[in-house]
Amino acid sequence: MNTISIIGAGIGGLTLGNILKQQQYDFTLYESAPEIKPVGAGIMMAVNAMQVFDQLGLKEKIENAGNKIHRITLSNESMKPFSKTEILELEKQYNSCNVAIHRAELQKILAENLETTSIQLNHSLVKIEKKKNYILDFENGSQVESTIVFAADGIKSPIRNQILKTGNIRGSGQKCWRGLVDFDLPEQHHHEAFEMWGKGKRFGFVKISEKKVYWYACINEKSFSRDLEIADIFKDYDSLVLRLIEATAKENIICNDISDLAPIPKWYSENLCLIGDAAHATTPNMGQGACQAIEDAYIIGKLLEKSQDFNAVFEEFQRIRRKKVDYIVNTSRSIGKISQWERGNSLRNFLMSLIPERMNEKMAKKIIELEM
Repeated sequence: MNTISIIGAGIGGLTLGNILKQQQYDFTLYESAPEIKPVGAGIMMAVNAMQVFDQLGLKEKIENAGNKIHRITLSNESMKPFSKTEILELEKQYNSCNVAIHRAELQKILAENLETTSIQLNHSLVKIEKKKNYILDFENGSQVESTIVFAADGIKSPIRNQILKTGNIRGSGQKCWRGLVDFDLPEQHHHEAFEMWGKGKRFGFVKISEKKVYWYACINEKSFSRDLEIADIFKDYDSLVLRLIEATAKENIICNDISDLAPIPKWYSENLCLIGDAAHATTPNMGQGACQAIEDAYIIGKLLEKSQDFNAVFEEFQRIRRKKVDYIVNTSRSIGKISQWERGNSLRNFLMSLIPERMNEKMAKKIIELEM
């Protein structure tokens, strides 16, 4: 019999585990993968996430494993910038900075901070039933009874589908390649996230460690063909883009559809709560997907300091988090559409250049401020 089960050892589930550990709760984390291994690509931990890691005593470790990012730059295909957001002032204010890191490195740091016995690998949940408690059936044949369940099991959440019976996954009409490569970036890009907006496509890159660069390339789905090479699609971009693509081994490139979750009415049921992508998956255009899962875990932790009534905590958690999460999902979706216009690009870039830097900083502040 488990008191608390967390389903999914992604960044949200692992952060929640660390927060529950700090508060001396007993829990078990169930992960479908047979091991926590280096899969995925780069990820940006924004100042909001880094403040949470600071409170967990993990900030320095994460900074050392990744690369500090002080500026976000948007440019045209020729790398001529039209928007810059400097983060230095906000970093001072919150005593944290943006960190670009390999997703697997981050997961490893979070997992290593937990007791090995609290993570059960090779446990893929196939069925959950509510009886007196929750009965969890795993693909490997094991069955577990649990009083409290946290679903950190992603956008396709089996728990959300089976218990809350809700969730409409929306395509964005965009495909995205993500690549990892050992590459010497020009020094001026060492501490910035750089994204280029072109006609119906964009390309971004960021240094995530001493040697590694993470890049991504997005195109509108209607232009996608399996026969097209990424380098051909982006041949009208700055030569740095082509050098990054050509230096990357095929096995270090993954391609996905970009999608999000239409807002769902409720994130919780009796003794059960969804967090992260299971509750409010967003497109990656604001770099806030994992950061919002981390904030979820943080707010749950803060509420548990005041009350051990989990159902009251779940209700309050949704009330506190809802507005910010909906804002991020909607804004991110809009940015995705605007950044990949097929026509009127020069006008779009010109209008973007008219937005004062302080407005960008104000928006950044709205995102990185923790709600408790």
